[in-house]
Amino acid sequence: MDISNKTVLVTGGGSGIGLAIAKLLIEKGNRVIITGRSEARLQQAAAQLPGAAAIACDVTDEAAVTKLVQQVQAAFGELSVLINNAGQASAYQLAAGADAFAKAETEISTNYLAVVRLTEQLLPVLSQQPEAAIVNVSSIVAFAPSVAVPTYSASKAALHSYTQALRHTLAKTTDIRVFELMPPLVNTDFSQDIGGENGIPPLEVAEALIAGLAEEEYEIHVGQTAQFYQFHHSSPAEAFAMMNA
Repeated sequence: MDISNKTVLVTGGGSGIGLAIAKLLIEKGNRVIITGRSEARLQQAAAQLPGAAAIACDVTDEAAVTKLVQQVQAAFGELSVLINNAGQASAYQLAAGADAFAKAETEISTNYLAVVRLTEQLLPVLSQQPEAAIVNVSSIVAFAPSVAVPTYSASKAALHSYTQALRHTLAKTTDIRVFELMPPLVNTDFSQDIGGENGIPPLEVAEALIAGLAEEEYEIHVGQTAQFYQFHHSSPAEAFAMMNA
């Protein structure tokens, strides 16, 4: 896929992986729209992104998403790429008193259900383009859960399953390509509670995405995810043990 001279929407684009992706996309001549919940963080990010548009939006809020879609349709009708990157994670143990339901509800709402809603609402816009793509940012934990982030892992497994089904369905009826970006641990503010300082830099993830889009690699396994994927298929139990060593 040619990833230049396109209009791209990046959710969670105010920091971390989303910001790194936005920077590379702009360098390649794309018009980028970033969204996020924090207006202040978005404006700080936009100052680093020449020509980018910033729209505050909580992707878990139905009314806010409807408004975002209306703004995109009105001002950026040629939207060609949707990158579902916004995420939420809680580090905790599944034990009595952990408030697991509330944590899982937030994670599922952000990491899975919000993706389904925004994607569905933007499909009419994307389908009008001669070349379009959807990128869902999942995680290595979609293959084997980390007990340190148990319900986050479950939300990414759900996203992985949804992405596969969406890719299969849209391939039959549209020219929209569906990609999944699957990084390992990444060093961002988002991941500090789970040892993010030991992760790879966000730029490495962004570079892998750009390369994967160009090569039409629909499941983009970044860094250690590629090796872990192979190990998981040969020995799921050992892969789980490795994830939780």
